[in-house]
This record gives sequence, structure tokens and C-alpha cells, in this order.
Amino acid sequence: MKPADVVVPADDRPSRHRLAPAVTGSIARTAGRVLQAGVGVLAHLRPADKPLHPQGTVHLAVLRRHPGETTGAAFLDESGSDEVVVRLSRAVGLPEPVPDVNGLALRVPTTHGEHADLLFATTGHGRWTRFLLAPRTRLSHGFFSTLLPYRTPAGPVWLGAQFVGDSTWQLAWARPGTDWTWFATLELTAESDHDSLLSFDPTRSTPPGLEIYEWHRRLRAPAYKTARRSRAR
Repeated sequence: MKPADVVVPADDRPSRHRLAPAVTGSIARTAGRVLQAGVGVLAHLRPADKPLHPQGTVHLAVLRRHPGETTGAAFLDESGSDEVVVRLSRAVGLPEPVPDVNGLALRVPTTHGEHADLLFATTGHGRWTRFLLAPRTRLSHGFFSTLLPYRTPAGPVWLGAQFVGDSTWQLAWARPGTDWTWFATLELTAESDHDSLLSFDPTRSTPPGLEIYEWHRRLRAPAYKTARRSRAR
């Protein structure tokens, strides 16, 4: 039989669909180790309960979801009202009005008394600038996004948040290359003094219908593990 006549079994043929996740996972794992090392260095140089976002204000809030379009994710598609916890902070901890990357952490209830965390940081609002961190002079200024996508039946979506005044925020989602679709209102109702007791981690659990990509988990989970270990010390 000539070499050209050799038939390679389908399962043994190289496949872009099989190789791509492996390559992506390897890159994410390496990048995750770099982020983990960076957090470890920061924790060593600046001992604190939280190496990043060291100080913040914690608020009780009400999240009212009033969606329009359909993504297949219950958290984005279904109407509802939940009591949630919100933490507003600055990444490095610089005082206002010195520019810093602002953060919004949102803890939402899921099932059986459990919860899921969503983390937002100040970025641009546009279809490309939403992937770039953007320092702001005031804690509530600017547009916030999750930077990384969540998996839904309709494909990857990014989440965003915008302060609209009177202790009120609006939440939105977007698909690749699309504008933002507003789906919820977040109203801060009371301030809490439990800042040092809260530890957020978006890689542990997600709101109903949103799934975290494995490369996303490999990228971020090691850094959160190091941050928790720093707080334990």
C-alpha cells in the first residue's frame, strides 16, 4: 500500500477542536501562575487582610432583574428580586481623587442557602475598550465589566455595571461584538461594617445559567487561593 493510500482513523487525526482547549488551558495555567506569584509578592510587600482591594465599603442591596432578550441563562433571562451584598473598593487602595482601578463585588444568593460572587472592575464601555482596565478618580465613576466572559447556552457573555445616581446601579450583559443589554437594577440600601470578614471568589460558584470556562478558572483561581492564604496568616 502506498503512503498516500494510508487511511488515518478519524479519532487519530489532529483536530483543531481538540487542540484548541489544550493550548488555551496551558496558556491559562501559565498565566494563572504568574498572577498567583504577583499576588504573593504584593502580600509580602504590603501585609494586609487583602493584598488587592485592601479597603472597601460593604452595602446591603436589592437586585431587581427585569430582562428582555433571551440568552438561556436564568440569571439573565428571568425576572426576580434578591437581597444581595455589594463591596466597593479600589484595587491598590489609593485615596480619592488619585486614579485607581475601582472594583464592584456582588454576592447573589443561589440555591440551598448558597451564594455566587461576581466581580467587576472599571474598564472602557466600547466593544474593544471593555477588555481594558481603566483607572478612575472616584469610586463610582466609569463603567465596570467582568473583563472575562461567562458561558451561556447562547454563547459567551460579559457582564457590566454602571452607576446611575441615588445609590443605584444598572447591570448589563453583552455578547462578542454587541452593545450592552441592560437587564437589572441594583439599589444600595444600607452600609455594613463587615468589610474585613468578606472574601469574594468568582471561580467557586456562579449565578444560575452562567458557567465559568475552565481556562477562566485556571487563570484566576490560584491568585484567589494565595490571597486567602495571606489573610489566614
